[in-house]
Amino acid sequence: MTTPDFGCCTPFLKALADKTRWRMVQELLSSPLTVSELAERLAVSQYNVSKHLRVLRQAGIVETDRRGKHVHCRIVPAFQHRVATNENQLDLGCCVFRFDKGPG
Repeated sequence: MTTPDFGCCTPFLKALADKTRWRMVQELLSSPLTVSELAERLAVSQYNVSKHLRVLRQAGIVETDRRGKHVHCRIVPAFQHRVATNENQLDLGCCVFRFDKGPG
């Protein structure tokens, strides 16, 4: 696992620009979920959830682990802490993401 570099906002902007990924982060900020639970909650295929998870993992927002047949997903603790500390916001310096509201 790599430590996210909060100084560089490009990976976060890329990852959070998509509405499905945004919604995935909102869901995972509440609690860890499996890929199938995310697919059900967001009404998208497991295949699409997996594709979006790859982008979120590369950005250092989400981490996953396989337990048997299930892939469990959660927000990286450093990202979770940063959002919680800033009252459900991620301040990148260049822009602020608010997770208590939907994507713009």
